[in-house]
Amino acid sequence: MIEIMDVHKSFGPLEVLKGINLTVEKGEVVSVIGGSGSGKSTLLTCINGLEPINSGRILVDGVEVHAKSTDLNKLRRKIGIVFQQFNAFPHLTVLENVTLAPRKVLRMSKAEAEEIAVTQLTHVGLADKLAVYPGRLSGGQQQRMSIARALAMSPAYMLFDEVTSALDPQLVGEVLDTLKLLADDGMTMICVTHEMTFARDVSDRVAFFHKGILAEIAPPDQFFTAPQHPEAQAFLSNVR
Repeated sequence: MIEIMDVHKSFGPLEVLKGINLTVEKGEVVSVIGGSGSGKSTLLTCINGLEPINSGRILVDGVEVHAKSTDLNKLRRKIGIVFQQFNAFPHLTVLENVTLAPRKVLRMSKAEAEEIAVTQLTHVGLADKLAVYPGRLSGGQQQRMSIARALAMSPAYMLFDEVTSALDPQLVGEVLDTLKLLADDGMTMICVTHEMTFARDVSDRVAFFHKGILAEIAPPDQFFTAPQHPEAQAFLSNVR
């Protein structure tokens, strides 16, 4: 599981996370929603160890992420993260992009890495794009390639940071369908998203952030029909 205990994070004088407490169980899908600047994306980078925290604790399967003794590179193999930007290597084919980390980080053979990459690219609907360069893919296809690249490391957890926000509306659906497939497969996921339909239909719980606090967390049926926090009520009235 992922355990987040009284986590505070500041950028200079700006406190972005103000004592976050959240536990995500194995196989659970938690959607994180809220306004811009509420701390959602920062939380993901703190879970992955990309950003240090000022106080509190984050544990992944009992390993403290920000302890000095923790091997972050080893821990990050468990935690896949996909950002808004695709971050593909333009000079490498789709297959080469996805095999790169398993070969370089996990020291897999080329054949083994390609077998895993083909499996994951097929899983996200890109089996016919193996020899294509990223620049020839649509935005939705590039994002699905990014997801396959993260999955090729066989993570136990996946973090998604508004992965559809840079896409044209007509491409959003294909990426959300990929996330639904992962959820159906039992992948543990924390998804920062502004897609309320996805949060409602796929999540086990919805976490609402407001100005650096976790203002409310509840099952989607409860959250979307009867939010308790006034700011959650106001937020949903503007996005429905």
